[in-house]
Amino acid sequence: MSTQTSSCPVGVDELKRAWRAVTAGEFRTGPGAGKGPRGRGTTAVDNWSPAAGEHTIAVIGCAGSVGASTVALATGLAAAAPVRVVECCSVTASGLAAASTAELGLHPTDWRQGRRDHVLLERASEVLAGVDEVPLPTTDPHGAEHDTQLTILDIGWEAGQLLATDCWLAEAVRTADQLVLVTTATVPGMRRAGVAMDLLANHWQPEQIALAVRGPRRKKWPRGLEYAGGPGVRRALASDRFVEIPEDRELAVNGLDSRPVPAPLISAARQLLEPAHLTADTSESA
Repeated sequence: MSTQTSSCPVGVDELKRAWRAVTAGEFRTGPGAGKGPRGRGTTAVDNWSPAAGEHTIAVIGCAGSVGASTVALATGLAAAAPVRVVECCSVTASGLAAASTAELGLHPTDWRQGRRDHVLLERASEVLAGVDEVPLPTTDPHGAEHDTQLTILDIGWEAGQLLATDCWLAEAVRTADQLVLVTTATVPGMRRAGVAMDLLANHWQPEQIALAVRGPRRKKWPRGLEYAGGPGVRRALASDRFVEIPEDRELAVNGLDSRPVPAPLISAARQLLEPAHLTADTSESA
């Protein structure tokens, strides 16, 4: 009596991913051995540190759809090369999926890469169930050593969830050279910004956090709006770390795509770079 073993066909792409996981040591060693190949950042070998001369900016949206990815991209376009924007959210939440003007394909580390002007864009290629599943950033992303590499981390996760998770991304936020909170000129937006500042208070002073507010000019805000976020937000608004992000109706409807990012938005994002002298001489024009 013969016994037949049924099997499912395995694609070449799946075999390649499996081989990369094996060579990287990302495989299960038993029934309870971790979260699978995507789980990252919970051991010493999964930590990430910027290279020598690499400047990092962490951009955190205080709520969904406040424009954090737009601010991250505009900041990259306003910066001097070499610069990259690493979008750290799940592929299902990407705001940069259509932002590249040239797609470069899938990197062996599972980052999908593209380019826009002098900015390298890296975004997740898979569904991520949690912050600890975000892959480690690529090393030497431009293929050569640079003395002034700028990496902008578009965090893509709620601040409380991020800081409560033991992973490389949380540590990268705690040790970033600059931190930018993005919110909207609304009462809920200001309240969420205040909550985020309170959560980050153990690692950053409120005065050290740049606040980017999308909406009308401040002089047109409803009375009392600036008080909705509490003392931390008021201090940020009173400092030179406050940046007004102008509304763009076409961008609000279409999202980021291959069309030029509006010049006023890049000009506003340039203010986030001036303290570190990272601005470029030229930028993408409208």
